[in-house]
Amino acid sequence: MDSQVIPNNAAVTEVLLSDVVERPISVDEVRLAVTSPSAGACVVFSGDVRDHDHGRDVRSLNYEGHPSAAAVLAEVAAEVATRHDVIGIAVLHRVGALAVGDAALVAAVSAAHRGEAFAACSDLVDTTKEKLPVWKHQTFADGTEEWVNCA
Repeated sequence: MDSQVIPNNAAVTEVLLSDVVERPISVDEVRLAVTSPSAGACVVFSGDVRDHDHGRDVRSLNYEGHPSAAAVLAEVAAEVATRHDVIGIAVLHRVGALAVGDAALVAAVSAAHRGEAFAACSDLVDTTKEKLPVWKHQTFADGTEEWVNCA
């Protein structure tokens, strides 16, 4: 899936980056997308694959995205930008097979001050998890499987 650069709007003074990718996500790539000399704060969130879920050992994990996922993620980033006084927002979500420790979702927000950067980054992650049409397929060590609609 191709990266989407979202045009600036009134609330954001830097280019927004959003995409759903089939490659490992670099936290540095996402952070650098929001770097600005006018930002006094940059908050980065990395949602990583863990080795357990609800007390069960995870053997493998796969994310599948709806064809609209990249467009929905771009809409989410733009929506969050209108709710906060930020300088830049970037967010990438990975699909495909992931290993324990891999980043599944990386979000970054820059702002003049830390409070707004933290609030906007939290909002970005929560809204992404709520709206992004991505499904997680987990296979557990006991052989059972589970599909979860989440980011």
